[in-house]
Amino acid sequence: MPRWLKHKALGRFFSLALAMAVVELVTGPPGSNETPTAGFSGSFGEKVSFFGLFPVPRIVQFLAFTVIIYFLISLWRSYGDRLRDGVRSLTERPRAVANKGSVRWGVAAALVVIGALLPRFVTDPFWQTAMVEQIAVYVLLALGLNVVVGFAGLLDLGFVAFYAVGAYATAWVTGALPLPPLFGVHLNPFFAIPIAIFLAMLAGVLLGTPTLRLRGDYLAIVTLGFGEIIFLFVDNLNGITGGSAGSGQVPHFSVDVGPLKYVWGLAPVPYYYLTLAFVILFVVAFSLLEHSRVGRSWTAIREDEVAAESLGINPLKYKVMAFSIGAASAGFAGVVTAAQTNFVNPSVFTIYFSINILVLVIFGGMGSIAGAVVGAVVIQTVSMYLIHTPPAGYQPQDLYIYLGALLIIMMIFRPSGLVPSKRRQREIGLAESGQGHMDEVLTGDVP
Repeated sequence: MPRWLKHKALGRFFSLALAMAVVELVTGPPGSNETPTAGFSGSFGEKVSFFGLFPVPRIVQFLAFTVIIYFLISLWRSYGDRLRDGVRSLTERPRAVANKGSVRWGVAAALVVIGALLPRFVTDPFWQTAMVEQIAVYVLLALGLNVVVGFAGLLDLGFVAFYAVGAYATAWVTGALPLPPLFGVHLNPFFAIPIAIFLAMLAGVLLGTPTLRLRGDYLAIVTLGFGEIIFLFVDNLNGITGGSAGSGQVPHFSVDVGPLKYVWGLAPVPYYYLTLAFVILFVVAFSLLEHSRVGRSWTAIREDEVAAESLGINPLKYKVMAFSIGAASAGFAGVVTAAQTNFVNPSVFTIYFSINILVLVIFGGMGSIAGAVVGAVVIQTVSMYLIHTPPAGYQPQDLYIYLGALLIIMMIFRPSGLVPSKRRQREIGLAESGQGHMDEVLTGDVP
């Protein structure tokens, strides 16, 4: 082999070019039975807009991106340490100020005000609907999964099951299912909120009690199976859930107390304010839990379950609590979805949904409440932008490819997340210095 082929820089360039070629191939046009090679040839030969300037074949775009990314990687390898030191020195003072309690409370109050005023500035119907269905609801789900994955260190791949329980509980008590409603009375969706939350928490207890003696990958497999069981249950029991056809019409939220009469209707803004109020409620509740005896027990179990048990902490008890408490926000999210859309369909509650929520938590920062909120808002906003205003060459079916790539990049370059938890950063730092186990960072398992 020629010596120039053994050069490390050239090897890195070819490795990057191969990775970019795979990206071009995966994100290119699909093939067909008649022309099976059309997907391959189109992935490199199809004309696309080059940075919005002029059309070029995709292979030119592929080569340009390879050179640009290689150049950025080379700069990072040469000046990355200086850049990190510079950023650290520039942000040292702002971080010290941000750590003050008064500043954090002020920022939180400002964010609440911005959230309350947001519908006045966002008037596009698509975005107003997305703010509820694709952002606020996902924030609730990310907050709940963060309790399970972030606080307690339990890898849950079936979290969508609790969301489904909340949605179908709402359809049940409001009389939208073939199954007769509770006590034969069609309830207002407001009364479905405590029932749905209770049933979702009960599902967490029923799942957790027999299975949470397992750890790591075994627990992940069990939760994955639980999510699939719930999906198959609602998809096949036509006489109970309506099966694949879905439920009947779920009524909207309404208030009828004396002179006060109001129906939420189809407009998304009232649902946004209702969901925002519950997001704030769950953020406060989970923050108090994080710093309570229960939260410290979760942290101890996540870091070293054997050591925690030796100190008198009952791992099974606190794991079940994590599943149950985390399921509460998912149950309420199901109520909002059912009441706003007037319809519950099992096609929503798939494994992809659970993976999507897990990506939000990891991207924002496992164990960080602020990170779960930021991760959900950022990723879901970008996803909705790609749907509303798709760039040239974007295909909706490729979304999960991008989310998967984002997850890999985050776990490599910033495993603590976008807005990391101080505890999580400390754990990762200890693991990297050889004072802990890296696999505990995600699963809480002890080899």
